[in-house]
Amino acid sequence: MARDDALTAPPRPPARRAGAAAPARQRRPDRPSRLRLWLRRRRALLRPAALGTLALGALGAAALTLYALDPAGRAARLVESAAELGQRAGWRVQAVILDGREHTPVEMIRAALGVSRGDPILGFSPEGAKERLETLAWVQRAHVERRLPGTIVVRLEERQPFAIWQHSGRFAVIDRAGHVVATEKLDQFGALPLVVGAGAERAAAALLDRLREQPELARRIQAAIRVGDRRWNLKLHNGTEILLPEGHEAAAIERLGELHRQHGLLDRPLAAIDLRLPDRLVVRQQATPQAEQPAAGAPRGGGRSQRG
Repeated sequence: MARDDALTAPPRPPARRAGAAAPARQRRPDRPSRLRLWLRRRRALLRPAALGTLALGALGAAALTLYALDPAGRAARLVESAAELGQRAGWRVQAVILDGREHTPVEMIRAALGVSRGDPILGFSPEGAKERLETLAWVQRAHVERRLPGTIVVRLEERQPFAIWQHSGRFAVIDRAGHVVATEKLDQFGALPLVVGAGAERAAAALLDRLREQPELARRIQAAIRVGDRRWNLKLHNGTEILLPEGHEAAAIERLGELHRQHGLLDRPLAAIDLRLPDRLVVRQQATPQAEQPAAGAPRGGGRSQRG
């Protein structure tokens, strides 16, 4: 009798149904790599950086498109698009760092910048702010930088106060080049030298540099007066007036300093010292007060009374 192989064969496992999940295998947990740990720790920083890169890329593409189509007519739209992208990315002005300010009023700087905390930083123009800052009297040069995501850095190079200029009854602080930098609150600049007259603001630097070489003369000067925008007169604190020659101020100042060291000329009661002639010195004494005249009816002869 033939053996039935189907009955004697070992039982086969049942076939897995379609779509049934495979039995879970026991896997040994793997330790994350150093790169994965580094990325996981910096995930909070990578996400804003990626958004910023995408925003800048979109802005660059928009800029190239607008430049190719109409560079002049659509510049305003580009600025608006930049501001909108920055606003979506959360880029707003959070801080303004100011460096180099000494005399420029803060209110004027704020008005020139034209930006406030919370404004879209991509809508702020550093070039425009630089131009406006350099129109301020104290500002000689300005550097404005935009640092994403929310900081504006301003560096100022101010003009330095050099002298006080009096002209037409008004006083102003000027720098070395003669630019007027202040017309109000001049008390803090009282130690500056005083120059007077039309053209004095432009010619003062050369004269004052020469006077600093003669400190005994410089400390006695009350004012330097420009005459006809051609030459200088020096007014001393004791009332003496020194007349300098046109175009030869340096030689005359050196000569005057030597005369004072030898003869104490500046300490004498003189009304004027005329140095306009190179081969001679002309001095004029101060007027002496006249003797007091006796009153009418007063006794003469030394005030002694006589008896009759």
